[in-house]
Amino acid sequence: MDKPAIIYEDEHLIAINKPSGVLSIPDRMQSQSSLKDMLIHSHGQIFTVHRLDKETSGVIVFAKDEVTHKFLSQQFEHRETIKWYTGLVLGTFIEKKGEIDVPITEHSYKKGTMMVSGKGKPSVTEYEVMEEFGSFSYLKFNLLTGRTHQIRVHMKHAGHPIACDNIYGDGKPVFLSGLKKKFKLSQLQDEERPILNRMALHAHQLILRTRDGTELILEADLPKELRAFLQQLRKWKKR
Repeated sequence: MDKPAIIYEDEHLIAINKPSGVLSIPDRMQSQSSLKDMLIHSHGQIFTVHRLDKETSGVIVFAKDEVTHKFLSQQFEHRETIKWYTGLVLGTFIEKKGEIDVPITEHSYKKGTMMVSGKGKPSVTEYEVMEEFGSFSYLKFNLLTGRTHQIRVHMKHAGHPIACDNIYGDGKPVFLSGLKKKFKLSQLQDEERPILNRMALHAHQLILRTRDGTELILEADLPKELRAFLQQLRKWKKR
């Protein structure tokens, strides 16, 4: 794993732009090195404040001491942080802006997954369509609660799962031939490579308070693979 990109760091906390495919914290099987493992190796003592799904990229914060850990964790628990995500979903919305207020709970038999249920915990996601491309839409999300897989579950519930989501969507990679009607494979290629082969969800911005009361706005640039995919969608939309 490459050295993670540091967005912000001071004596109390560190914010990272997490790549897709990297665990935030160690899993039970210790299947691979996590972001937290890397930070412990480079910084010593590190405390988990929140986490991102393995396939989600973007802003994640860790504390460097117990006091900061408690201070930041309480902000998340009391919904005092502001969490903006961006993502590409399948299809187009009738309502271009709205709120999904549907409870979420652990799946009854699929371990490690979540589901919509009247018996679940309150879960609220605000969304707004920023661009439409026919087969895909580019959205921004404001998480008003912080349930596991919340955006992914809510988008599945809305009938527009996140692109390349292998749990709540079809998980299929996206190929240029699927966008371009008269696509021809290059003579240098034996087979077509996907233009997107990761879940298209990114934690773009996190706003929180530091211990001295200062508002801290943390932003993570969109990864190159999502930028490239958007560029292709915009290109073929104009034709």
